Amino acid sequence: MSQTNAETTQGIPKEIERFNVTFRIQHVLMFTTFLLLSFTGWGLKYAHEPAGMSSMWIRVWGGAETAGLIHRIAGVTMLLDFIWHVLYLGYLFATKQMTINLKTTVIPLPKDVFDVIKNFMYFFGLSKEKARFGKYSYAQKFDYWAVFWGMFIIGSSGFALAFPILISNIIPQAISGWIWEVLSIMHSDEALLAIVFILFWHFYNEHLKPEVFPMSWIWLNGKISTEQLKHHHPIEYELLFPEEAKKNTKD
Repeated sequence: MSQTNAETTQGIPKEIERFNVTFRIQHVLMFTTFLLLSFTGWGLKYAHEPAGMSSMWIRVWGGAETAGLIHRIAGVTMLLDFIWHVLYLGYLFATKQMTINLKTTVIPLPKDVFDVIKNFMYFFGLSKEKARFGKYSYAQKFDYWAVFWGMFIIGSSGFALAFPILISNIIPQAISGWIWEVLSIMHSDEALLAIVFILFWHFYNEHLKPEVFPMSWIWLNGKISTEQLKHHHPIEYELLFPEEAKKNTKD
């Protein structure tokens, strides 16, 4: 490290905690149950076919009955994990451990739209500068809120399909003739969309990019280096280390 770089990094930590242990546990529960649901759900969807990959795959899980039990347990666990996450966020806000700051919030803002435009202009050579992000980029915000959308569609339909007798007492008689088919399509198609989204969007952006391959370790230790923070989230870096940011600007 050069003398200049040593001076600019003096007085700031080498890394900061991005996600505490509670958020990390919630994330592990979410992706573990998601994988179980994906593996068992695909086999269950085509379990009626006498031959083929799905028929072979369902036998790996002990047959349709065992796979269905695993699928339901994983689904309920995922729902409880999601509820825990929402309640925990409420607790953090109630105790003022978390506040809404435009530079660190995960809530979508008009700036995110302009960031998308600016990045596309950069990618097409129409701008010399990429968008500058706060704690979360527009891609990360989209990633996060896609889970909320998915939990509403998959969670509600899955719960209804898992407990049909209970739900049949709530559903109006007028729609009971077709609602189950709609719920089944909602659950299946949204699950397929979620699997594709996770494989091609989330995994690439968070783990398979050349700069982080074979994966980002933030999901395990919750920490990000200040150098990565300065490069990927410069607005948050300037918020956390204003004096160092001023020195870098002057240099």
